[in-house]
Amino acid sequence: MTKLSVNINKIATLRNSRGGNVPDVLKVAKDIEEFGAQGITVHPRPDERHIRYQDARDLKKVVTTEYNIEGNPIAKFIELVLEVKPTQVTLVPDAVDAITSNSGWDTIANLDFLREVIGTFKDAGIRTSIFVDPDTKMVEGAAKTGTDRIELYTESYAKAFSNGNSSGIAPFVAAADAANAVGLGINAGHDLSLDNIQYFKENIPNLLEVSIGHALICESLYLGLDNVINMYLNKLK
Repeated sequence: MTKLSVNINKIATLRNSRGGNVPDVLKVAKDIEEFGAQGITVHPRPDERHIRYQDARDLKKVVTTEYNIEGNPIAKFIELVLEVKPTQVTLVPDAVDAITSNSGWDTIANLDFLREVIGTFKDAGIRTSIFVDPDTKMVEGAAKTGTDRIELYTESYAKAFSNGNSSGIAPFVAAADAANAVGLGINAGHDLSLDNIQYFKENIPNLLEVSIGHALICESLYLGLDNVINMYLNKLK
């Protein structure tokens, strides 16, 4: 079975928009695990607009499944990961002002940098993964960095699938085949949802883990509104 790691950035966004500690990021993480998810993902950014660096530290004390911290390996991020020592670190080439992740690594141009950073994390006993586009050359380049896994950046697949184009899966199948050929583990994430996840899973060989945040939180709101509204109505009778 492919593992589900839930990205809880949006929970932190909601908390930060009002101040205080509602919703409680730590409690939500524990609840998500109790509901059956096999991992928790956070992506702290330098401006801490959603997950804060302290959240990443505090979550280490409560997460009992796989704990994945993702982000751009700037000095502050590297220090955080080495302090927290999560199960996995996922390296993402985010610009400082990026709203969300929007591209994978050029693993050829950044080979020396990635090799050095990955070596640092692996020396600390942390599993490594790097965000890549569905390009076999980038996958082959990833293998040379020493990373344990890649995370396929799935936005293009999600867009094609939503437009009724199932052939958008083709480059991901090719990338997965390339990863399997060189012994890299395969994760995936970005815009995966209840609508498109099953087809993706069925077509990607040896898919180990998916990281899903925005869609899952939005779907939870929609699927839960009926229940919560009626709970309020019952209390107001």
